[in-house]
Amino acid sequence: MTLLAVGINYNTAPVAIRERLAFPTDMLDNTLKNLWNLREISEAAILSTCNRTEFYYQADSDNQSSLVNWIADTKQIKPADFIPYLYSYKDSQSIRHMFRVACGLDSMILGEPQILGQMKTAYHAASQAGTLGRNLSKLFQHTFSAAKKVRTDTAIGSSPVSVAFAAVQLAQQIFDKLSEQTALLIGAGETIELTARHLYQHGIGRIIIANRTYDKAHALAMQFNGYAINLAELPNHLAEADIVVSSTASQLPILGKGRVESAIKIRKHKPMFMVDLAVPRDIEAEVAQLRDVYLYTVDDLQNTVNQNMDSRRRAAEQAEEIIDTQVEHFMAWLRSQGAQETIRDFRTQAEQTRDEALQKALAQLNSGAAADEVLQRLAHTLTNKLIHTPCAQLREAGANERHDLIAASREIFKLR
Repeated sequence: MTLLAVGINYNTAPVAIRERLAFPTDMLDNTLKNLWNLREISEAAILSTCNRTEFYYQADSDNQSSLVNWIADTKQIKPADFIPYLYSYKDSQSIRHMFRVACGLDSMILGEPQILGQMKTAYHAASQAGTLGRNLSKLFQHTFSAAKKVRTDTAIGSSPVSVAFAAVQLAQQIFDKLSEQTALLIGAGETIELTARHLYQHGIGRIIIANRTYDKAHALAMQFNGYAINLAELPNHLAEADIVVSSTASQLPILGKGRVESAIKIRKHKPMFMVDLAVPRDIEAEVAQLRDVYLYTVDDLQNTVNQNMDSRRRAAEQAEEIIDTQVEHFMAWLRSQGAQETIRDFRTQAEQTRDEALQKALAQLNSGAAADEVLQRLAHTLTNKLIHTPCAQLREAGANERHDLIAASREIFKLR
């Protein structure tokens, strides 16, 4: 049997293709069962995120035509439309790939932790659908262990690598308790949404979102128990903000020195942390001259992000070494499974031989034979029966000059 990992990701396929091959979580159960029903596939799982769709499965060969045809039929897409974007790995390489994905080494943002949760979702879906067997189930468990070891033993995820996260981490350094602070976010795009998410996850006390389009601000604020205002209302709420993060597409500054100075007076010079993530800038550079204002630009934070990315790259090199070891551990486990059936059959045969000899000995005892004679006969008979077949095979191996079998036998039976 062959372990395979086949898929597409953000590196190999445009979003138009990734969208067509995505599998919603609420449909995975039936999808997995349909995939598992393919004659060639004995175990299967599907990982589907916005950046990748991957199929992990065990099959009787590495021929992928059945999977390709199944994808085409399931998604109503021509094979020629997605085959150029596919990548595939088998056996040790598929194991390595799963480990790297779970550790964030194959992610758009190096070391990002979300993919591990998505991998666990894929595992639970396949487990509930009944499409996992011994090997793939064990592989998932080993994958999670490898990811945990990488997280524990390296700094792969310890440093922020987005300006939004860097801004929130900086705010944590300035304020003792984010839970007692109010954040005013200006804009409603992806950067502000990410900032709001990080602030919310770190327990910010209150979020206000200001935008030219009130409906966009309201929709975003609702996700984080926030409060939405129109951009025109900004002067009335600026003094409430301990943290201000701005990222709009405005061609002119939104906050000038005078407006911020007025807010600081209303705040009685309580410090204000401001981050301008916009290009062109939303906050006039002169604001940095004000006392009790800590103003950072996107360039300030980008330097931090670049340093942190270098740190993550160094950690990734350590992670690859850990993964090498973990792959070998799992391959050793797989190889051991090939011997299990032989060990089981050998033990069953020996126990059957033992039982037959024991029954004869008990019958002899019941018929009045002397116990010491019965025991001697039992030992002699049992020894002969247990070694007869191996001895016969060794003699045949010698006659046929199968020195490899003779050497293996000496190793197996530990003969000096």
